[in-house]
Amino acid sequence: MSLSSAFLLALAIAFSAKTLAWVIQKRTRNAGLVDPIWAWTLAVLALVFAWIGTAPAEVRIALAVMGAAWGVRLGIHLWRRNAGKPEDWRYAKFRAEWGAGADAKMFWFFQFQNIFTLTLAGCAFLPVAFRTDMPHPVAFALAVLIWLISVIGEAVADAQLERFRTDSNNRGEVCRVGLWRYSRHPNYFFECVHWVAYIPLAFGSPLAVFTPLAPIVMAFLLMKLSGVPMLEAGLMHRKRGYADYVRTTSALIPWPPKPSARPDGEQQ
Repeated sequence: MSLSSAFLLALAIAFSAKTLAWVIQKRTRNAGLVDPIWAWTLAVLALVFAWIGTAPAEVRIALAVMGAAWGVRLGIHLWRRNAGKPEDWRYAKFRAEWGAGADAKMFWFFQFQNIFTLTLAGCAFLPVAFRTDMPHPVAFALAVLIWLISVIGEAVADAQLERFRTDSNNRGEVCRVGLWRYSRHPNYFFECVHWVAYIPLAFGSPLAVFTPLAPIVMAFLLMKLSGVPMLEAGLMHRKRGYADYVRTTSALIPWPPKPSARPDGEQQ
């Protein structure tokens, strides 16, 4: 299959997945379920590109395992976080603002997200799937190592936050445990790292020049568009001490925190 045909197939898959997400939200009134479907869609695209690609079998197997395992784990985590619970306040805000036209606007909002879905898959997965030779063994090993660090790190960050949230003693408090002491969004950090893993796997591919765009696009989405800005705007109002957390803690890259200010103005 040609690259253009592969991209058109990916477009059809992404459109169908987001349409399914829209149908589900229309029945459940919970648009947050689009988040796990987004992750699962990328997992499917990794599998499809690995199946139809021209790369050596070892490379395509690595792509299938890396993309699918990452997407399935993240999708399950997001599904458990959203299913059967009130709609994420960000989507609820859109629904309230859009009023009677919410369903139609939600459909196109979901489809708009496919621009980024296809950019990520096209920049990260396609150059790997359609290379014609093996990457250098060191590059191959580096790709697997980065992927392991990213998936394990993101899973640990998600688990730490979930344990903190489920403890009733922490209601209204800011999570500063584990990785969350060193980054306000360690899960986002490892999400970006995940997309870096495909760069060494694409070394030598004619399309490898596009692969670095994947982590850049993901970082832009999380830090400038749909992730941190909206999330932290709400947390500032809902969490005691969040302004101090922002002042003392790195937004993305884990880093030792600055001293925290006490209520009396002293440093601790």
